[in-house]
Amino acid sequence: MTEVLRRGRASLAFSFFAQGAAFALLVTRIPAIQNRYDVSDGLLPVFLAAVPVLAGVGSVTTEQLVKRIPPSVLLRWSQPVVLLALLGVGAGRGMAQLGAALAVFGLAVGALDASMNMLGVSLQRAYGRSIMLSFHAVYSLGGIVGASLAWAGAHWHLALWVSYLPVVAVLLPVALVGSRWYVDGGSAADGAGAGGVDGGSADGGPVDGGAGSGAPGVVFKVLLPLCLVMTFAYIGDSTVSNWSAKYLQDVLGSSEQLATVPYNVYMVTTLAGRAIGDFGVRRFGAAAVVRLGALVAAAGFAVVALAPGAWVGMLGFTLVGLGLCVLVPQTFAAAGRLFPGASDAAIARLNIFNYVGFLIGSPLVGALGDAWSYRGAMVVPMVLVLVTLVYARSFAAQPDRYGGGHERPRTADVGRGSNGL
Repeated sequence: MTEVLRRGRASLAFSFFAQGAAFALLVTRIPAIQNRYDVSDGLLPVFLAAVPVLAGVGSVTTEQLVKRIPPSVLLRWSQPVVLLALLGVGAGRGMAQLGAALAVFGLAVGALDASMNMLGVSLQRAYGRSIMLSFHAVYSLGGIVGASLAWAGAHWHLALWVSYLPVVAVLLPVALVGSRWYVDGGSAADGAGAGGVDGGSADGGPVDGGAGSGAPGVVFKVLLPLCLVMTFAYIGDSTVSNWSAKYLQDVLGSSEQLATVPYNVYMVTTLAGRAIGDFGVRRFGAAAVVRLGALVAAAGFAVVALAPGAWVGMLGFTLVGLGLCVLVPQTFAAAGRLFPGASDAAIARLNIFNYVGFLIGSPLVGALGDAWSYRGAMVVPMVLVLVTLVYARSFAAQPDRYGGGHERPRTADVGRGSNGL
């Protein structure tokens, strides 16, 4: 039983790593993609916006699919599609092929993000302690590796497909092999449900805690606070990823080379914060960690807005990374606690607001920066992150569902045939 869960955790962690690397390889090579396909500056935002929009469609579709198909099966096949679509972006010959590859990438990413977090929440339930932040830490590590490989490709002037092919050739077969050990909704005593073949409970049916278990559905009014927190977190994240370099160079007067540093530092601090975040959740509780994260992130944006120079600005972006890094994983985990009988559906709906925040954040900061000032624009994500404090109680463990306010579930919440870890 323990070995099943350990293998499931390791294989899912690799999926998070592969997704982080793939996404970083795409977004960090956007200028090269634009040059390869001769995409105009006016048309580029259309292509870029299509990816999160279609990812939202993929997440909505996933909510319906998991009523009939275990999340492990969706993850097992959506991840290769994402990797092959990435290769298609690099190997296409015309704008139509680029559009098709990005469309497939977006749809598959929506299913991939939703199913990964579904499995992460169910594994956390089976473990009986916080482990969600560790999965997202591995995602950050994948992002750092992907961004580094993208830098190497740009430095050596490699064609996109040459940069992407070795990565896909390594990640795809390992992900497929690892998918044999995915665990759906806790693990059954005989190991059924870990392998994506039947991928369900011991009797081959839907697993308790999933969208198809016949449990009461998701009440959107209850889920709404978490949706808002997810949106605010990704507005902050997209602000850093899209505007940190421009802010340091144009507002704080840094060199072009120094302006590339904040995002890398942001990714490293995100990894560090997530690596230790689960210990904080176990010691102080999810609500306390979320409150602290929101305060640190807001302080970071305040430092950025008031920074007299580039080095102080980088300190601000570092604080933003340390604060924001805990919000998204804990939001998914909280959805699983609020709806233990329909966690898959709750996570699929919540995942949509990942893309909503991404779509809103960058244009919002850009418009405010052009119309007002970029220093003033940094106040907006600061205020939105602070609003998270209002909703922090939604992250607390539910005593009526978990007994005594801690996170260990009852045996029935782990899955049919469970030994009740």
